[in-house]
Formats: sequence, C-alpha cells, structure tokens
Amino acid sequence: MKIVDTDVLIDYLRGRDPGASWAHRQLENGTRLMTTVLSRFELLAGARTSREIDSVDGLLAAIPALPLDARGADQAAATRRALARQGSGIGMGDSLIAGIVIAAEGTLVTRNVRHFSRVAGLPVRTPD
Repeated sequence: MKIVDTDVLIDYLRGRDPGASWAHRQLENGTRLMTTVLSRFELLAGARTSREIDSVDGLLAAIPALPLDARGADQAAATRRALARQGSGIGMGDSLIAGIVIAAEGTLVTRNVRHFSRVAGLPVRTPD
C-alpha cells in the first residue's frame, strides 16, 4: 500500500513536480493511494483561502486517511525513543506518520527520504 506524505500531496495541489505528475499518474491508473490523519491535518490546517480549502477537500475525498490507532501510536513511540537514543530525532508529527505507516505495513511516498530513512523498518520511496 502506498501512503503519501504531506509534501507530495502539496506538490500535487500546487502542480509541482515530481509529486504532481506522480500522484496524477497513480490516480489516473486507479492506484489506491492513502495518506495519514497527520497529513490530513497538515493539509487542512495549511489551507488559507476558500479555494485552497476546496482543493484540499477534493483531494482528501479521493485519498483516504489512515487513523492513528493503538498499534500506530505504539510504533510511533518506539520509533521516537529509538531515534532519540541515536540523537537523530525526526519530530513528533513525523514520528506519528512513520508509526502509522509501519503499523499499516505500507510504503511511505515522500520527498523527505533523508529524514524518514532514519526510521528502522519504514519502507520509503520518492515520487518518480
């Protein structure tokens, strides 16, 4: 399962490549894309105008958001502790995204590979 990070969804909304072309191809081909409730929150919180809100709402209607459940929260906490011990934390929000993706046994599609590649057990790929 491909789980799309906020940066790729923003690229899609703004028509910026490589995220826009990749997401468009996936949706056109009928690929089932998912995102996380954290990315949903980030997109909705960042929308400033009614036009942006409408665009975000339309995108989120097509791409369901995985919830933060107990498995995801537990995985996120373990990830955050492990990265803190290594001195290479990625922040609370990204730890939660990583936990959700790992618990769902998905692959995170993001442009922030350098950041998320620190997370053990998290499959990561770029939108290409």
